[in-house]
Amino acid sequence: MNAPQAIIETIQLKDGREITIETGKLAKQANGAVVVRMGGTMLLATVVASKEAKPGVDFLPLTVDYREKFYSAGKIPGNFFRREARPSDEEILTMRLVDRVLRPLFPSDFHAEVQVMISLISYDKECMPEALAGLAASAAIAITDIPFNGPMSEVTVARIDGKLVVNPSMENLAKADLNIMVGATKDSIVMVEGEMEEISEQEMIEAIKFAHEEIKVQVAAQERLAERVGKSLPKREYSHEDHNEEIREKVWAQTYDKVLDIAKTPSAKEERHDNFQAVLADFLTQYSEEELVTVTPYAKIYFHDVEKEAMRQMILNDKIRLDGRSPETIRPIWSEVDYLPGAHGSAIFTRGETQSLTAVTLGSVKDANMVDTVAINYDQKFFLHYNFPPFSTGEARPLRGTSRREVGHGNLAQRALAKMIPTENPYTIRIVSDILESNGSSSMATVCAGTLALMDAGVQISKPVSGIAMGLVTDPKSGKFTVLSDILGDEDHLGDMDFKVTGTADGITACQMDIKVEGLTMDIMEKALIQAKDGRLHILNELLKTLDAPRPDVKPHAPKMEVLEISKDFIGAIIGPGGKIIQQMQKDFETVIAIEEIGEIGRIEISGVNRENINATIAAINEICFVPVVGSVYNGRVVKVMDFGAFVAIAKGTEGLLHISEIEWARLDKVPYNEGDQVEVKFMGYDDRKKMKLSRKVLLPRPAREERPNNDRPREDRSQGDRPQRRDDRPENNGGHNPENNG
Repeated sequence: MNAPQAIIETIQLKDGREITIETGKLAKQANGAVVVRMGGTMLLATVVASKEAKPGVDFLPLTVDYREKFYSAGKIPGNFFRREARPSDEEILTMRLVDRVLRPLFPSDFHAEVQVMISLISYDKECMPEALAGLAASAAIAITDIPFNGPMSEVTVARIDGKLVVNPSMENLAKADLNIMVGATKDSIVMVEGEMEEISEQEMIEAIKFAHEEIKVQVAAQERLAERVGKSLPKREYSHEDHNEEIREKVWAQTYDKVLDIAKTPSAKEERHDNFQAVLADFLTQYSEEELVTVTPYAKIYFHDVEKEAMRQMILNDKIRLDGRSPETIRPIWSEVDYLPGAHGSAIFTRGETQSLTAVTLGSVKDANMVDTVAINYDQKFFLHYNFPPFSTGEARPLRGTSRREVGHGNLAQRALAKMIPTENPYTIRIVSDILESNGSSSMATVCAGTLALMDAGVQISKPVSGIAMGLVTDPKSGKFTVLSDILGDEDHLGDMDFKVTGTADGITACQMDIKVEGLTMDIMEKALIQAKDGRLHILNELLKTLDAPRPDVKPHAPKMEVLEISKDFIGAIIGPGGKIIQQMQKDFETVIAIEEIGEIGRIEISGVNRENINATIAAINEICFVPVVGSVYNGRVVKVMDFGAFVAIAKGTEGLLHISEIEWARLDKVPYNEGDQVEVKFMGYDDRKKMKLSRKVLLPRPAREERPNNDRPREDRSQGDRPQRRDDRPENNGGHNPENNG
């Protein structure tokens, strides 16, 4: 059997690199399958969609799965089973990036189950796979008859040395001061997420525009591929919704004005929800029990449309929001620090009906989060975990472990704060944000609470960070739009945009944007960013009223930490046979000692609650690692007295000879010390036998020359005739012709 002939389209990047999209060779029983390749990195993406929707499903059951095969980089998984297990946080974040662009591009009435699976099957460190996942997923859909308002693509844009580049290598990305992922169709931006080093709003707009131009090229390649496959048009027919126009008209006619009145009356989230449900319940009273079986499902769908339209028209026309605020107004804020006595740092941040209780824990290098993926393997010393329990929204639902949403929100908050952690910080820092109430933008509440908790813990962050979520309501017919600051949960759900922006007083540090409508212009985005800046600064000022700077030191019960650097040659001596020495030190001083070898350096972290014990540990390590410096002065202890001098220990296990001639400037007949005496000496270097030479007399005032007898003069001051005769100087050893021998 001959291998099938693949159909290939090529994308040429501006820097000369190529991306290829291939189909027709692998996974031919899937509805669509492509292999996207850049350099040595290859992704296999497949898509399968059910022909019909399951009964009662009124949403799009889309699943996006991204997995990295360890064989792609010639690695074997490090877990017990030696096989790929649950997805890593990095894989989950990539799934979310792809899902957030794909989901709004399916028709709103398409409810068949869709499964998109993306696998990294070959890895090249010069080409990051995350930047190709969106392209692969979209291309797989584009070559099928699945209804889809794409194609779309995603690119990573970084700014390195002031220049914007697309899809850089991991090595180059580490040098960037801007790193964003942008997802878009050929007509509009759909998603933006990334981190920055305090850039301006205009710089961010420039990066997004740059990304969109690259995406247009990738979308065109997908369209060419679909045309060659013969799947560009038509798409499959489907009918996943049925409607009752009579019920629709009744719902709108009988409930719209009532809903609008409730929307215009400022109220809390739960009260507003109850009032809306009362309107629906009142509408349904006109039907019999038998009729309700048929009417209720339709009524709920149409009533949701009524709620959405009433809220949107109120905002567009009256500039009034559900809680009575104007579009630019931020909800009331209160915050508190040092709330948890057992934590190393803590804060409560409450904005409206959204509340985060955040705690900071300080640990040693042993507490670092081990990140082990196909592409990277390192110990993460700053990380943030975000928890969203069901009671925060007044719900009782099953607990099924950490959700993708929790991973994504935590990562956004972590990226917002990470750049503010000083590089010389010795601690492993874990932040945990527990959301206790939620009505919009709990991830931004996490950023604010995280800033306060870090400062409360005594972490010397370079600048405080705040965050805000922006919303958007548009009317395509009239062209009207309104940008909303600090959105509610309903405004997120019923609006057209969720744009989260974090930053310091000097610039943006992270962002995340999801767009639910086509045609978002750069003018709207720029207005949203400028309005977000005003809101961010307002929230930042409120934070600083609670705590305006990091505490000067960590809490009394928090671990204190010191870092030493030694030659790696001493690591074995510190650890000792079988770890005996390091374990004994940890036991004696109640400290934790962590050693890391970095090149020729041994980096030692010493942590403990008692600072005196830390200092004692440092002294013990310095004794083991002691290397005397020529010319330095040490306070030594006499360990042995001989006729010709004394042996003096200047550190544990380090001793040298203080010759009798080096004790004083005058000649001595006896060493004037006993064992145990303290004596200050200067290290003069090593003799020919590599033995240490010590001197005390060089630290004493030197007598005047005329006060010294000839034989008391220092050796270096003696004339040639006064020099003691060495055996080698004698005439019989050199034939009697030594000109320096004056008898």
